[in-house]
Amino acid sequence: MAEIVALAAGIVSVVTLISLLFIARGIDVPLLRFTLPWREGASADNRARLLMREILAPQEYQQLTRFGYLEVPSPNFDGRVYRIPGAGGLVKVYDRGCAVMELCLQPAEPLPDGDVVVMHKLMITANEQEYLQKANRFAPGIISLRYQRF
Repeated sequence: MAEIVALAAGIVSVVTLISLLFIARGIDVPLLRFTLPWREGASADNRARLLMREILAPQEYQQLTRFGYLEVPSPNFDGRVYRIPGAGGLVKVYDRGCAVMELCLQPAEPLPDGDVVVMHKLMITANEQEYLQKANRFAPGIISLRYQRF
């Protein structure tokens, strides 16, 4: 029994030394990558936040962090503003200060919140007509009324 324990300890020592050698030389060995699932998500959120900071103007980023939404003026309709939530939800559309509709448009794959904010902003500013065609439309407040308890 003691021989088996000694053999196992020797094997673990050799594998550890070889792993350290590969790491020190910068050799990529997939088996040596130890990433935890929640760390991948955190890094995706961090990358999304950095991208959002690069794309948004300083006052836009400040508005998003302060109020929880980003307002994007319509490139085609005077007085129309799209209010994009920073943490998921429907995009609210205001025309001259009055809520006129809410839009639902989501990517096919789950994305970090920062990437979704950037997606909405870029789609609205690049091709507002296509954005409106792809989005599901709802009357303002109808979704929130649906889930209220009376």
